[in-house]
Amino acid sequence: MPHDAALKDLVLAELSWEPSVTAAHIGVTARDGVITLTGHVERFAEKQAAQAAALRVRGVKGVAEEIEVKLPFELKRRDDEIARAAIDRLFWNATLPKDSIQVSVQDGWVTLTGEVAWRYEHEAAAQDVRRLWGVVGVSNKITLKPRVNTYNLAGDISGALHRAWFDPEGIKVTANGGHVTLTGHVKSWTERELADSTAWAAPGATDVENHLIIS
Repeated sequence: MPHDAALKDLVLAELSWEPSVTAAHIGVTARDGVITLTGHVERFAEKQAAQAAALRVRGVKGVAEEIEVKLPFELKRRDDEIARAAIDRLFWNATLPKDSIQVSVQDGWVTLTGEVAWRYEHEAAAQDVRRLWGVVGVSNKITLKPRVNTYNLAGDISGALHRAWFDPEGIKVTANGGHVTLTGHVKSWTERELADSTAWAAPGATDVENHLIIS
């Protein structure tokens, strides 16, 4: 695993490689494998892209994201304009159930509420509004209300993990109703995220606690 100084250089290189990020505006520090990102960007989506880029780097154990969104004057939008744009974007997303999500905006910060049945719907709604001009942050408070039996949820998730290339001995899955907990070890952040998304894809999963350790 690279030392912190080398890890910092690798993250800076990855930020420069990512076309949706202006790397010159972002500072990077590394300590014990944890990366801290500082600086400013013009769009909330760029902030998310910078975090994702840092997490792609081998050896990164976590990211503390402290980037500020500073909108140029010509790109600032009133809250009512942002709200209308968000409502329109959600309406035109064919993967989302109609009239299931509500939008509120204060000082450019969007809050989403409502109920959906699947995690991918929960994430798709937030992703839609993150890309809008004028948005400086998103609070996703949409509730998951699955309509399936969760009796064998842990077994179903374990089966899905084992169908992939995860070592059956490496990850333990437990479930209490729709609440899922993952424990064990994986080899990289990518594996950790893949295990997390696999658990979230299970019908009936309403919450996933990912305690997998990268080793």
